[in-house]
Amino acid sequence: MNAKKDNVLLEGWDLTTLGNIRQKCSSGIVPNKSPDQYFELYSVPSFEKQSPEIILGKEIGSNKQIVKEGTVLLCKINPRINRAWVVGSHSKYQKIASTEWIPFSPVKGVNPKYLCYYLRQNEIRDFLSANVSGVGGSLMRVRPAVIEDYPFPLIPIDQQKLIVAEIEKQFSRLDEAVAALKKIQANLKRYKASVLKAAVEGKLTEQWRKEHPDVEPASELLKRILAERRKKWEDKNPGKKYKEPSTPDTSKLPELPKGWVWATAEQLCDFITKGTTPSKTKLFEGAGEVQFLKVYNLTFTGQLNYKYKSAYVSRETHEEELARSRVFPGDILINIVGPPLGQVSIVPEALPEANINQAIARFRMLGEMSGRYFAIALMSKEIMGWAIKRAKTTAGQANLTLELCRALPVPLPPLSEQKNIIEEIEQCFSVTEETEDMSVTNIKRAERLRQAILKKAFQGRLTKR
Repeated sequence: MNAKKDNVLLEGWDLTTLGNIRQKCSSGIVPNKSPDQYFELYSVPSFEKQSPEIILGKEIGSNKQIVKEGTVLLCKINPRINRAWVVGSHSKYQKIASTEWIPFSPVKGVNPKYLCYYLRQNEIRDFLSANVSGVGGSLMRVRPAVIEDYPFPLIPIDQQKLIVAEIEKQFSRLDEAVAALKKIQANLKRYKASVLKAAVEGKLTEQWRKEHPDVEPASELLKRILAERRKKWEDKNPGKKYKEPSTPDTSKLPELPKGWVWATAEQLCDFITKGTTPSKTKLFEGAGEVQFLKVYNLTFTGQLNYKYKSAYVSRETHEEELARSRVFPGDILINIVGPPLGQVSIVPEALPEANINQAIARFRMLGEMSGRYFAIALMSKEIMGWAIKRAKTTAGQANLTLELCRALPVPLPPLSEQKNIIEEIEQCFSVTEETEDMSVTNIKRAERLRQAILKKAFQGRLTKR
């Protein structure tokens, strides 16, 4: 793809190329040859925090490039993420950068921030994304030669400074608005967590219990569920000895309201299992016979985002090789591989059947037990936290075993109270979801406004001449 050539320039503006302002004079360095020396490292992961790492040479495992203050860094790996960064002066230590950056060393007549803002335009991101090389995914990179001919509006340095000042003034207002929106999101998250906590502790329905003192206790519901569980197993396994499900150790669990009991997930559910991933030749992207769910389809809200990046298997694979892990409407799914752990989703009626991969566990309710209430319990930190604290962590990956899933203690209210809890939760969350959706929409709008500001800036329409 050719670089954009149709830039409309104002009088006094000159058009050059990025290649003409990029000095190819960076030199490499092997930091671990100076193990006790500190470096100011501009890595790709540290871009999001806009703060370089101050790190010892012995902790840096690969070669880097030496940079200096005022160098503009353009990320060449996975260019779909718009990353351009000006090297600052955060410490007295030598400044180095990952080789995943294309460096633009300081040159006379180019303000580093002016160049950096220019590189942050979406049209440049799109150009880079369309001109990558590599094997695919996160390994796709932009060769520095790709940007050599890309046009760059070179204007007098005083005008560059004026444009930078106006961009930063307008961005500052957007930053304040986005910060306020993110604060709202954080407050909503805390509010939802507090409501879920109150739900599983019985505080949410405290008044309801006072008004309904004679409801059937949860112990009777549990007896019926266990009886159905046993009968179902014996019908499937005639002549075999039935093993009772595990019971919760209540010695370290909080006291429940009158009429409630502790139960394990295993007591309340049919066989708890996890999925299996078939060979790549049996997985189809976008369309197929039976949907195959992955962790990215799960959410923290109870909703199943099954339309996102949909994958499929054949009906034969679904009913034979993956028969053990079929899921149906009403099943509860959680991710057992993280981080983060704690995603909980209910299979909706709109998805008649599906299958799951090995990073997802399935809970299927027995008898009258409410799947919606069970999902609410799992979404609370107080319940899911029990399992997460006991998760195995290896090489940064957290894993929940099926044994933990089965032993998970669940506070069980009377059936009629479960229904009231669901109503209260849905009423509370309907309001928060509207506010959350609005905040997400406005944050996306702020990003579009940033791009509009940049576009105006480099068309000469942001500042008075």
